[in-house]
Amino acid sequence: MSKFEPETIRVREPRIACDGSGDIPAALGHPKVWLQIDEKGYVDCGYCDRRFVLVGGAADNGKG
Repeated sequence: MSKFEPETIRVREPRIACDGSGDIPAALGHPKVWLQIDEKGYVDCGYCDRRFVLVGGAADNGKG
């Protein structure tokens, strides 16, 4: 059994919005939520499990 790894998106701003869209239309995603990246350098969306990593932050490994 493989370990689930959430989609990781590198962002340049610490406050971001997520609606679950991307490859799917926004209408099929989830309600828009605003997320704030803290000193950990990342934040996970509670709806879709996407991980947003701040470029240059503590959690940024420079890939992507």
